[in-house]
Amino acid sequence: MPITWILSQPLFFVAWIVAIVVTLTIHEFSHALAANYFGDDTAKQSGRLSLNPLVHVDPIGFLMMLLIGFGWAKPVPVNSYNLRRPRLAMAVISLAGPGANLIGFIVFGIVLKILAPFLGPANLLTNFLFLLVLINVSLMLFNLIPIPPLDGSKVLFSILPDKYADFKDKLSHYGPFVLLILVFADSFLGFDLFGKAFGLIFSNLSIFFNF
Repeated sequence: MPITWILSQPLFFVAWIVAIVVTLTIHEFSHALAANYFGDDTAKQSGRLSLNPLVHVDPIGFLMMLLIGFGWAKPVPVNSYNLRRPRLAMAVISLAGPGANLIGFIVFGIVLKILAPFLGPANLLTNFLFLLVLINVSLMLFNLIPIPPLDGSKVLFSILPDKYADFKDKLSHYGPFVLLILVFADSFLGFDLFGKAFGLIFSNLSIFFNF
């Protein structure tokens, strides 16, 4: 578990925390920015249209991230009644977070690719950049899963026609429980679906960046 790095790799542990905070901040800020663009200033009035990580970090979600490697940030409030073209707006707002992580993945990946040959894989800055790359792409892919409350479900809901209202209501109600069960099974029962998926991402990125 990540918290065990405190004693074995304290500097790496700090770099990992900072990389998570940076990635989550970019993700949530982008949701707020997109909502504000489409006419809803709820997030702005709540102080969430900010790159200050303190307004986005959820204490319990952050603690869970430290303990089991899975956590969450505070969800950005969005009032759909304030939005222009609400169906399109909700899809764009939902994709803004993963989209920002995709941009982060590309930008940090380019910087890492440039610096890694000079600094070497053991350098702390190199490891920090690699963590930023890894966490950005992992957060992006995880959030695109179409299970509430993840962003992918909101994109799915905005695409589905009104005749699927019952399905959307049931998925909205049961989705969070399904997600919690999957995470619990993955972390404690050896289900390891997410572990294998993210392990595959890690191994491919390691090969690409020569780690």
